[in-house]
Amino acid sequence: MAVSKTKPVELLLEAYEAGQRDFGESYVQELVEKAQPGVMPADTAWRFIGKLQSNKAKTLVKGVPSLVAVETLTSSKLADKLQAAAAALEPPRAAPLEVYVQVDTSPWEGTKNGVGSGEAPDVAAHVQANCPALRMAGLMTIGAPGDASCFDSLRSCRDAVAARLDVPPESLELSMGMSGDFEAATLAGSTSVRVGSSIFGARDYPGSTPPPKA
Repeated sequence: MAVSKTKPVELLLEAYEAGQRDFGESYVQELVEKAQPGVMPADTAWRFIGKLQSNKAKTLVKGVPSLVAVETLTSSKLADKLQAAAAALEPPRAAPLEVYVQVDTSPWEGTKNGVGSGEAPDVAAHVQANCPALRMAGLMTIGAPGDASCFDSLRSCRDAVAARLDVPPESLELSMGMSGDFEAATLAGSTSVRVGSSIFGARDYPGSTPPPKA
């Protein structure tokens, strides 16, 4: 996935022309604007990868018709909001909206969004049992920079979620790895990596310290 948050549409179009189709955005309003008809080609696949407040779920789902996934599901409440928004769409979505449970695999940092490993099976089970407009697609983590054990933790968490859902572990995606560690993440079993600065260059966050590279 090409992480395109804060980047102008011109750069996204260059990536699209080179064959890229999956783009990740972190801010609801920015994504809604980029997803308006005529801005990007209709077959652009948008993935939301930022912290999502439950009161923004309807705006996101309604405003981005080609939204394929929300990778930052952190509660049953948010799942219910996404379910209601997806179910209310007219015309209906052609396929369920994919969701990934975001897992905090480095809780000692105190800076990452996500549920604890022990909570992830409950959230996933809620989606499976109560949210027919959603599809439980996998798990996502950011992890501590340079700490590959976070990847192992997510893989173990996937085993627990799969057991709870009674599905093969391999049926659940592992979204982990960014520009600085995607090779290690891939070796650890990642099926989706989020690469931003290696594609588009460093992002500019005026007046603030940049977050870890995505």
